[in-house]
Amino acid sequence: MARYNRDEARDWARETLVGAVNCTIPSFTGDLKAINEKAIRHDTRLAREHGFIGTLGVSEVAITLPEYLNFLRIIKDEASDDFVVVHHGSWSDLAQNIEAVNGAEEAGAELVLLSYPPNFYPETEQDIYDYTRAVCDATNLAVMLFPMYLWGFSPRIHPSDIPVRLIRALIDDCPNIAVIKAEGGFPGIQGVIECHRHFGAEVVISMPIEAELIPLSQIMPIQLSATSDHEYYGPMIPRVMTLLRDKKYDEAADIYWQLSPARKAKAGLAGTLHGGAFLNRQAWKFQGWLQGYNGGPLRQPTQRIHDQQMTVLRKGLIDAGLNPSMDPFRDFFTGRNPA
Repeated sequence: MARYNRDEARDWARETLVGAVNCTIPSFTGDLKAINEKAIRHDTRLAREHGFIGTLGVSEVAITLPEYLNFLRIIKDEASDDFVVVHHGSWSDLAQNIEAVNGAEEAGAELVLLSYPPNFYPETEQDIYDYTRAVCDATNLAVMLFPMYLWGFSPRIHPSDIPVRLIRALIDDCPNIAVIKAEGGFPGIQGVIECHRHFGAEVVISMPIEAELIPLSQIMPIQLSATSDHEYYGPMIPRVMTLLRDKKYDEAADIYWQLSPARKAKAGLAGTLHGGAFLNRQAWKFQGWLQGYNGGPLRQPTQRIHDQQMTVLRKGLIDAGLNPSMDPFRDFFTGRNPA
């Protein structure tokens, strides 16, 4: 169970969510018939070793809800009590999302990343409000609101994806909204600046995009970077978060410039890897594998990653001095802990 009551969610978030949260993508057995507990435990341990304060249990893969909840239980069991397990509220419809968040609370999750289903087509701000409020009302867990272009709300609803006035209403009416993952209006930074200016005193503002996190943190306080594929950089994002908290801005800037080749490699592939307004979790899993995470097969349907893309991602890390795995690419598709 969570370490706080529903009406304490914002205080808990302010006190606890200080640092970086990565993503853990489910691992499966070689025959793809079950989740791979040994591999999941490996990834959880490595995330802690790299300095992450928690991890998002990614649900946007071919996995059943019972399997997913067991996946969260394994992460929780492997991690210490101070490691935050984040539930990925990304399921097919409102009813399934409510079922999932109730199960995640029982499984040991303490934070919910709220997403919106591909078939959810709001035509008014009230539609978004009603969906969001329904999920928040269904759980005692802290919720991370997520303005984001992937939902397709812009420009139909507002160019910022979820406008300030709607966020204001949700924060007023949902006391367990404790974090805003501020990517609204991506790729611009106006969304995170607005969230900080309007809501930073009430809820935690998270900036998950490291290319914006490091510069912005030098002029405005950002205590949390959650959730993202930070595992691509190994321990570097937790390390830079510590430097930023300590106001060691020159050292943080050094890391920003060091990561530049890897950042550019990843950005250069975004258009081919992440088509259809859907993140390529196979690619994210490969990025983690380069830094020692399990890798391994995903079930169909899944997006693919090809040799030329894997080569570019590894070369970016080499050029950044981050010593990626040089194992043959074929080993990624087996994983470090085959079962």
